[in-house]
Amino acid sequence: MPENVPFNKEEFAWESNPFSEVHKVIAVASGKGGVGKSLVTSLLACAAAKDSKETAIMDADVTGPSIPKAFGLHGMLSAIEGVGIEPAVARNGVKVVSMNLLLEDEESPVVWRGPVVAGVLQQFWKDVDWGKVDYMFVDMPPGTGDVPLSIYQSLPVDGIIVVTTPQDLVQLIVKKAYNMAQMMNVPILGVIENMSYMECPDCGKKLNVFGESKAEEIAKNLGVPVLATMPIRPQTATLVDLGQVDTANAPEATEAFAKIKEALGDED
Repeated sequence: MPENVPFNKEEFAWESNPFSEVHKVIAVASGKGGVGKSLVTSLLACAAAKDSKETAIMDADVTGPSIPKAFGLHGMLSAIEGVGIEPAVARNGVKVVSMNLLLEDEESPVVWRGPVVAGVLQQFWKDVDWGKVDYMFVDMPPGTGDVPLSIYQSLPVDGIIVVTTPQDLVQLIVKKAYNMAQMMNVPILGVIENMSYMECPDCGKKLNVFGESKAEEIAKNLGVPVLATMPIRPQTATLVDLGQVDTANAPEATEAFAKIKEALGDED
């Protein structure tokens, strides 16, 4: 078991925007890229919005942002003097702030070192007028480097969701992400296994494209619950490409959000 990192959270805490009222902050993390973390973040936010919660996404994957595209958001964010940057608002009411919404050309690469990226995220928290938010999902960059460290130290994160896939290699990477959360004294709310299976369109049989599910095994080893096992749905990928993730059919995300609410003591 890793030892906790000795630090005073209040000392590292980023000042919030005076016009923001964010109640719950949930980090959606993975130990590696390519597991569909941003898709899971988007679907969870959509589930929260359908549950009549004021919902927001902070796209903390500054060098590889993908949240705006999933929601069909383009153009640059505006600011109100004395108030702050106004987040973009998706069709379903989800508020979004992402580096891609601060670039004149959204295809321009962001080639920055960790401390600069951390400074941008501090601005996302301090300089954005988030307004009232019941649930903010933070789409984390992969790995356990500077940016996750800054977020866990400086944002009031209420819990972490670890996204995984069935491959054996991912189990080792997940353990690293879990250990980092333990070191930073941030609770793990549970595991979501993405790309868990694919349903045959002809016979309905579940096909284990990436091998047998490891969700229960991983969750048991970590001592946390399985929030959902999400299948591969080609139609969801198409909707993301069209910027219409809010219209995707994802009952597993609804199920997961209900468990998240329960874990955080949200009694509606």
